[in-house]
Amino acid sequence: MASEGSNHRPWYTDAWPLLSMAQDYAAAALSYTTDAWQRSILYADVMRQRGDQYQAHLKDDAPHVLDFPYEVVISGHELPRPVNYGLARILPLEGAPTAPSTSKRPFVVVDPRAGHGPGIGGFKAESEVGAALGAGHPCYFIGFGPDPEPGQTIEDVVLAEVAFLEKVIALHPHSEGKPAVVANCQAGWQILMAAALRPELFGPIIVAGTPVSYWAGWPGKNPMRYAGGLLGGSWLTALASDLGNGRFDGAYLVQNFENLNPANTLWGKQYNLYANADSEATRYLGFEKYWGGYVFLNDIEMQYIVDNLFIGNRLSSAELITSEGIRLDLRNIRSPIVVFCSNGDNISPPPQALGWITDLYRDDDEVLSHDQTIVYTTHDNIGHLGIFVSGSVGRKEHREFTNNIDLIDVLPAGIYQTQIQDKREDMPLAELVEGDYLLSIQRRSVEDVSQIVQVDAESDRKFAAVNQISRINLGLYRQFVQPWVRTWTTPESARWLQSVHPLRLSYERWSSRNPMALTVAEHAQKIRATRQPVAADNPFLQWQQAYSNTVISALDHWRIQRDNAYEQIFNVVYGSPWVQAMAGLSADDCPPRTHPGVSPEHLTFVAEEIERLRAGIYQGGLLEASIRALLYVSRFRGEADERRFNLAASLQQPDYLVHLDMASFRQLVRRQANLMRLDLDAATAAIPRLLADSAANEIRDQARLLEQMLTATEALLPEEEASLAQMLKVFDDAAHEQEAIVTAGKRSLGRSNENNTAKPGEP
Repeated sequence: MASEGSNHRPWYTDAWPLLSMAQDYAAAALSYTTDAWQRSILYADVMRQRGDQYQAHLKDDAPHVLDFPYEVVISGHELPRPVNYGLARILPLEGAPTAPSTSKRPFVVVDPRAGHGPGIGGFKAESEVGAALGAGHPCYFIGFGPDPEPGQTIEDVVLAEVAFLEKVIALHPHSEGKPAVVANCQAGWQILMAAALRPELFGPIIVAGTPVSYWAGWPGKNPMRYAGGLLGGSWLTALASDLGNGRFDGAYLVQNFENLNPANTLWGKQYNLYANADSEATRYLGFEKYWGGYVFLNDIEMQYIVDNLFIGNRLSSAELITSEGIRLDLRNIRSPIVVFCSNGDNISPPPQALGWITDLYRDDDEVLSHDQTIVYTTHDNIGHLGIFVSGSVGRKEHREFTNNIDLIDVLPAGIYQTQIQDKREDMPLAELVEGDYLLSIQRRSVEDVSQIVQVDAESDRKFAAVNQISRINLGLYRQFVQPWVRTWTTPESARWLQSVHPLRLSYERWSSRNPMALTVAEHAQKIRATRQPVAADNPFLQWQQAYSNTVISALDHWRIQRDNAYEQIFNVVYGSPWVQAMAGLSADDCPPRTHPGVSPEHLTFVAEEIERLRAGIYQGGLLEASIRALLYVSRFRGEADERRFNLAASLQQPDYLVHLDMASFRQLVRRQANLMRLDLDAATAAIPRLLADSAANEIRDQARLLEQMLTATEALLPEEEASLAQMLKVFDDAAHEQEAIVTAGKRSLGRSNENNTAKPGEP
């Protein structure tokens, strides 16, 4: 025993902190184990609900995830060339300002048929549909059924969409403008084809997450574009359609999307549900209802898409021709085209969304000659589906596009980029900004787009070789293999093959039909009543998250290595001179495809358009002169925002402008802007001549209006101040000249009256 005053302490005194720590860890382990077990049951029950939801979705005649009430306007089954598409009118929400008789232009939202069912554009309140309704616009929705009509083609679908637009226009004869069309992903290129066929039907077109130039992409990224070459072309598409008895299963397309991000597919999506089982169920089930709603395409539809778009890349170079011999040239579209893409989109990356611009145009003069307006917005990091379904994107980008659709519609020909920034209360005229964000527009050029697309002729050469090899392999398959496959395929074998697809099995293997599912559901109900969630600082929970991060990191690393291997194999095979020679591409100095802007016919067209435009320099009056003056002062900045447009709309308009409809005003603005870009000096010098037929008071009123519009929002640059002073002097001189003419006319009239009233014999 230690003597009194000894420095030695009992052994258990030093061991006490260790014992306390062990108790804490034991308590943490018990708490975590309880929580983990409860989350496992809740997770299993959500997966059961997912299976039940999938089964119910299959039984629905028109499965969709649209979260708005609607009524069918036209069924595509009743058209002369039947399709499984339809036009629906979104019913106004209670208390909303929208009514069928409103003068606001209608919005038409078109959903993509890329393996999933319809409804993603109206998946939630903060969506493309929600943005249109919230701004008081009538809204329509173009969706589709799960099964195509027999013999249905892509051209049939395009003609159906034309018929739908004609119907919308007929229902809104007093609309301020033609319908604005919002098309997502695959629906984007479909709508562009329709607009190239019938450009007079369309207002502004917003294509969100839409690939149009399929050969484009950044080195080291975008591996999906290599799939056609690595698989030997489109023969595999024909095989899948033949095994499906003439139908292509959309589950194959969805599986391609899932393979792009194995970390999310194999782990992240399910782990997020497990880790947040208390709060994630509703969001997870809502998304899975869309993600698992697989639809079908006809074999002829899917083959057309793969041969002409994915591998052939013919839309972006004006090579597609309809059955009636009409060339589908995107340069024919006269409505503004808004391209919304994201750097975080690995399905439709910016080069594929914007590459059609550099495929069609070599410089800005060609854009001007075709009187085409292109506006693009590039999000920093949102993923492909986030472009359509993200609430933050719905509140910001889609709402801003909708609120400023008239501003976009009157933009002159050219290429622009939009920027969306937070609204600040201290900014001038903040009351003219709708919502929480300010949309600004900057002028860009074909060269700016080229820097994003990173055009690579050698890369195009490799894809051109893929296109040729694909044709050869498809021909061999059709000649020697297809007859045998079709002989042995039956409707029953096709249905069996569809039922055993891995993605379908993942939904069907666990639902309430499983004998154990009801037991899990009962336990889950009890757990929700006595839930004991673990504390956020529990060390075991933190280790769980660390483990998940490790798994995701490993899968991401494997994906990077896989994608790099895909790219290297593709470059080695199709960069080989032997393979390119076999594909008929042996001439090194010959481009893989002819640019549509270099043909003699096109060069003649451009020259004629420029001369036709130049002939209008001296045509017009006060309104044309005012637009030229506005453009002359604003030419230095190359940027404008919604405040100036909203200010102009809020001001008292002159009588000659009040009765001008949106379409006529849009044409006036575009024509004057084109003239100013064609020959700035001549167009400006002609302003006094345009003012010659206006009254002095009208000229001065218009000058005051111009000054108010240009100076109200922000301080002018020195160059702008000098140009404004110059234009105000031009208007003032024109007003003085008109007053002098009127005064001289009155004097002449007075002398004439005196002569007429003189007595006989008087001089």
